[in-house]
Amino acid sequence: MMKATEKTCWIYGGGEFDPACPHTPATGDLVIAADSGLALISRLGLKADLVVGDFDSLGRTPAGENVVTLPVEKDVTDAAAAVALGRKRGYRRFSFVGCSGGRPDHTFAAYQTLADLASRGEIGLLFENGFTVTAIRDGSLAFPPRESGTFAAFAVGGDARGVTISGVYYPLSGATLTPTFPLGVSNSFVGKPVAVTVGDGTLLVFAEGYPIPAFGE
Repeated sequence: MMKATEKTCWIYGGGEFDPACPHTPATGDLVIAADSGLALISRLGLKADLVVGDFDSLGRTPAGENVVTLPVEKDVTDAAAAVALGRKRGYRRFSFVGCSGGRPDHTFAAYQTLADLASRGEIGLLFENGFTVTAIRDGSLAFPPRESGTFAAFAVGGDARGVTISGVYYPLSGATLTPTFPLGVSNSFVGKPVAVTVGDGTLLVFAEGYPIPAFGE
């Protein structure tokens, strides 16, 4: 089980930013600016421990020993490269701010990064447009009660079997979700704790209101 006190690697991008989302690192957390996320970090009055990217979005290559410059032609996004840097430094929990919105391909790439983290037994939380987005593989998570708000869960990378979701308007028990039919869309919180379990497969989970889930095995 992931420890609640485990430190977080925060990755800031140059996408859409909602000031209402969680965006403040704690002592001991790692702060990484992905390309033009450096501008966002500056606006927030934060200091980047690392800066990574090809800097096509930022428009300039920043100077400093903490800067990792990538080629424009590469096989990973700047955010995914930031994850690799955080992982190399021992972090297994990642929060993404300003890493979606704008180009839909970049948003989808961010979702794929969440699924990749889940496949490694790591945690990723993407904060976007009023939602917390995360992924779990062969595991479980729980959200605290919320009186209202949208909740959704989708299978990614193949069928998700043994899906049980309780505490929502449309509960599921031992269901199979497929990546080609959006059965898990448009659910909602109803003032109860929400528990999600998947026995085999990966779920991409959306929860309105920026709640922070607790992760189990």
